[in-house]
Amino acid sequence: MSTRLDPSALKQLFLEARTQNKWQPKDVPDSLLKELIDVMKMGPTSANCSPARIIFVKSAAAKERLKPLLAPGNVDKTMSAPVVAIIGHDMAFYDHLPQLFPHADAKSWFVGKPEHIGMTAFRNGSLQGAYLMLAARALGLDVGAMSGFDNAKVDAEFFKDTTVKSNFICNIGYGDPSGVMARSPRFTFDEMAIIA
Repeated sequence: MSTRLDPSALKQLFLEARTQNKWQPKDVPDSLLKELIDVMKMGPTSANCSPARIIFVKSAAAKERLKPLLAPGNVDKTMSAPVVAIIGHDMAFYDHLPQLFPHADAKSWFVGKPEHIGMTAFRNGSLQGAYLMLAARALGLDVGAMSGFDNAKVDAEFFKDTTVKSNFICNIGYGDPSGVMARSPRFTFDEMAIIA
């Protein structure tokens, strides 16, 4: 049975968490990235399809490959981040359903249905990308997600000869508070929700 999180946990995950634009020069160890995946993968996806595929761009050489594919306004903050996660989704995710969802013939729900495949991969991959961000915050990391890059070029550079397509990227590390902008407004409950 679930219990309500302590207010400090809500602050860390949502209420005081901020998108980071500037980073401390502090390494994120590979062991922490592995823990991050182990936490993130536990979030639910439809039929446990788990289409997200992550490349953690960490080395100087890998960052140089990514750099020309970024929108100009995203270059500095991304190159200075300790890690850049490229969050993609596998368009052939359904091939793994016999392993991930063994109690039904879930693979047959997708074979030959490209629109259903695309929608399911994108929706659940996006959901897993959000889990990644929340898991990172829960593990004491900061994040800065963005869409400002050339998806086709990233796919050609990092997902060549695979069935994976990039969705968004997320800088990960330990944020420098001096780079945080003023929080933008949010909708009120009545502007975005209805109880029917």
